[in-house]
Amino acid sequence: MKKTLLIIVVFVSAISLLAFEDNSAEHPKAINTIIIDPGHGGLDPGAPGSFSTEANVSLAVSLRLGDSIKKHFPDIKIIYTRTTDVLPGPKQNKDAALLYRADLANESKGDLFIAIHCNSAGRAPGGWYGKRVSHYTTTTKKVKSKGKWVNKTVKVPVYETYWIENKAKGTETYVWAVNKNDAKIKSVSKNSDYVEDDEYSGEIDSTSAVKLPDPSDPAEKARMLVYAQNYFRKSLTLADLIQQEFAKTGRVDRGVKQRNDRGIWVLQATGMPSVLVEIGFISNKEEEEYINSDKGQEEIVNNILTAFKTYKEKYEQKATTTE
Repeated sequence: MKKTLLIIVVFVSAISLLAFEDNSAEHPKAINTIIIDPGHGGLDPGAPGSFSTEANVSLAVSLRLGDSIKKHFPDIKIIYTRTTDVLPGPKQNKDAALLYRADLANESKGDLFIAIHCNSAGRAPGGWYGKRVSHYTTTTKKVKSKGKWVNKTVKVPVYETYWIENKAKGTETYVWAVNKNDAKIKSVSKNSDYVEDDEYSGEIDSTSAVKLPDPSDPAEKARMLVYAQNYFRKSLTLADLIQQEFAKTGRVDRGVKQRNDRGIWVLQATGMPSVLVEIGFISNKEEEEYINSDKGQEEIVNNILTAFKTYKEKYEQKATTTE
């Protein structure tokens, strides 16, 4: 009975929050605080490249992004989840660091959350050696036929090793999907015809200690409804703008994607519009060099900054017109 009452109280509270958020959705506020989250760090280096790590590249790009936003918008407060090569907090394990990232964003009352990561694919960064049949030769061997041993000519494969280049490349931006079966969520994966690379998986940072939402839980369902009503569309808008800017500079556009079955905790647990940007494949030799270079990092930051400017103008103009 007590458990039932608790669920009802939490559910009613969540619905009340939804009503409040609905009102705020009609009257959007200015963007005052942005949380920038460099992926991984310290004991968690993230995906390895041939000469760099995801943690270090993500940090470099994140710091540049924060500086650039601050330069163009001095009134905006930038909060980083980490500024050095350590787990955020600093915490002693990945699970604690993941919880800290989202908690920091929520406690700081962020208006926007941007996580920076690098993608990876294939068996090894750069590429790997495979084995294949180059040609056949013939040989004779004795086989038994009708009780007698006879010579028989057989084909024997000759193998060669060859280099398989790790070709997966491009950018993609994640948002948290409240419900994959919802029609509006289906609009996220725009590149549905894109054939995924073998042995590729996008960013997954939920672990055993960081559980995914249970849609059958009334309180969780109400929270998901709040997100869908107030944060999903904004997250999707920013993600789409970021991908458009990447495409304009000639990057391979792998699209805006959603995840809720294999989670991205920082998207699920942040009470604000949030995106996770995969700036390139660190496992691709060419892209690893690009995302480590000054030119590449400058272009990436400018792409995200331009997208943010458009996003900011769109929602703050709406706030002005509804006052």
